[in-house]
Amino acid sequence: MSIWPELRFLTSVAKPAGLPPDVGREIAVAGRSNAGKSSAINVLLARHGLARTSRTPGRTQLFNYFELAPGRRIVDLPGYGHASVAAGARENWGPLGEALRVRESLAGLLLIVDCRRGVGLMDLHFLDWAGRPAEQTHVLLSKADKLGRGAGLTALRAAQAGLAGKASCQLFSALKGVGVDEARAVIRRWLG
Repeated sequence: MSIWPELRFLTSVAKPAGLPPDVGREIAVAGRSNAGKSSAINVLLARHGLARTSRTPGRTQLFNYFELAPGRRIVDLPGYGHASVAAGARENWGPLGEALRVRESLAGLLLIVDCRRGVGLMDLHFLDWAGRPAEQTHVLLSKADKLGRGAGLTALRAAQAGLAGKASCQLFSALKGVGVDEARAVIRRWLG
């Protein structure tokens, strides 16, 4: 059972005109292709299979909106980086991303980063482009179960140093449940 009993898929958006009305509060979930965005959404919202997961990078090609409660949404963004995506879909992401970035309802950005890769230049560029204040940006260092405790803490310290105050961050594992409660607390705070 989801901790948000009214949770439902709302819409998939390919062009700015398709975005839901700019009211309420929403959280964007972003990250490199195959960083674990969809898995994180499913675990955080306690709804298996809500966001489609795949081992193949680049499966999410639209902005997928989920409504947690009236006026409270999460949007799963396409991954950036190495995924091979049709040129037409990729061309739509620029205007769509710009439209999302300036929405009044955008209350937070949850950035998913594979802890084994660390926070990279693409992630930092994305954060700079998004332009959210640090208190509205949180990084989940996903797949923490793939590292031992010491290596995980080293990855966390490296991420904190690399982020240089642009965002808070934590270790996270959708598979083992590491950091789920902490991340849900961030979501609740942003959604109000």
